[in-house]
Amino acid sequence: MLRVFAGRYTNCDGISRRNFLGLGASFLGLGLADVLRLRAAAAEARQSGGKSNKSLIVFWTHGGMSQQDTYDLKPDAPAEFRGPYRPIATAVPGIEITQRFPRQARVMNHLSLVRSVHHQNAIHAPSAHWMQTGYFGPTLARNAPQKPSFGSVIARSRGSRQPEMPPYVAIPKAEAFGYQGAVYLKPAYNPFEVGADPNSPDFRVPNLALPRELTLESVRNRTQLLREFDTLRRDVDSSGTLEGLNSFKAQALEMVTGDRVRNAFDLSQEKPRLRDRYGRHLYGQGALLARRLVEAGTTCVTINTGYWDHHNDIEKGLEEQLPPLDAAIATLVEDLEDRGMLKDAILYCAGEFGRTPLINGHAGRDHWSNCFSVLIGGGGLKGGQVVGASEPRGGKVRERPISPNDLLATLYEALGIPLNTHYEDASGRPVSIVGTGKPIHELL
Repeated sequence: MLRVFAGRYTNCDGISRRNFLGLGASFLGLGLADVLRLRAAAAEARQSGGKSNKSLIVFWTHGGMSQQDTYDLKPDAPAEFRGPYRPIATAVPGIEITQRFPRQARVMNHLSLVRSVHHQNAIHAPSAHWMQTGYFGPTLARNAPQKPSFGSVIARSRGSRQPEMPPYVAIPKAEAFGYQGAVYLKPAYNPFEVGADPNSPDFRVPNLALPRELTLESVRNRTQLLREFDTLRRDVDSSGTLEGLNSFKAQALEMVTGDRVRNAFDLSQEKPRLRDRYGRHLYGQGALLARRLVEAGTTCVTINTGYWDHHNDIEKGLEEQLPPLDAAIATLVEDLEDRGMLKDAILYCAGEFGRTPLINGHAGRDHWSNCFSVLIGGGGLKGGQVVGASEPRGGKVRERPISPNDLLATLYEALGIPLNTHYEDASGRPVSIVGTGKPIHELL
């Protein structure tokens, strides 16, 4: 059984999982309305650089997926390096990937591989922060988030593509370290956490669920009555303050009772056959939910795919995770293409680092940041490309080194976010969203 929605764990660095809270607003409480208010207050400061209909769907492989068993196999290396899988051909001549990704192989013309990603840390917390913010920072002794995640930067810069929808969503929850949050960009740009496994038979979103004693109809009737009553107060509010406060409450109510948001999260509207193609697991149903969300107007969705930290018996762990990931990514590509959405939806699969080229004495692979791979495609990016290369045994970058900042610069460029965007940190100092990162020109 694939187990990826655990409430608590301790990773190999000895850090306990924290329940990272996103919006977490109770029904019509101040939390959600406050978030909407903060979001609106910052809207005037957005450096949007023009309209864009682009969106981003992320498969985050927390713990570090093995590049040598997935996207950068070494079939000619000794057995202790090459691992258990053989490479297979893809739809693009010359590009090979693992035999456990047969469906991705068929859609590789829409996807590209970056095989030369690297940075200088092999500890989960600093590396996860680096890959998701573009900045090194936390240590084992001080692992609090210091910079906003790329998802929060996207939410701040672009907002949602439809006003009712949350701009940034995490499925099922934000990752363990809290590095998918907004930090000094304020809580409005934290991810909206789904809070439940979309593959669950009784899947419902806690943040959008009414108390059991209420029905949608009763709430809507009561809301209409309150609107009529509150007109009296608005008539005497010459400053417009009450009207402004009420508008945020109305948006909060719309998220809970409105058709657009509720329909976007309603997977029962999808045909069972399509749900089966995605796969009846968190990866597959998470990908399908992500497609529904971006179709409805969300700008960034991150699917957190569980724990890939395979220090022991890596083949057993990968056998549980690779087939579901293959089905989810490949079906998402096909589904987006069928709907005419692939040109506007970017797909990105990455983790904080890769795994050691050499298999250890426990039949596993350890942390490795010197050279690893990510998958990227859609959204107008060139498909069927391989950027960079590793050495024959995969230990180091052989050509075209790519940094975490380069990856983020590529995502921002594809989304139409100006790379000279700066946001003020808690001290009021302007901080770049990409640092020294440069877009990967081979993909643009």
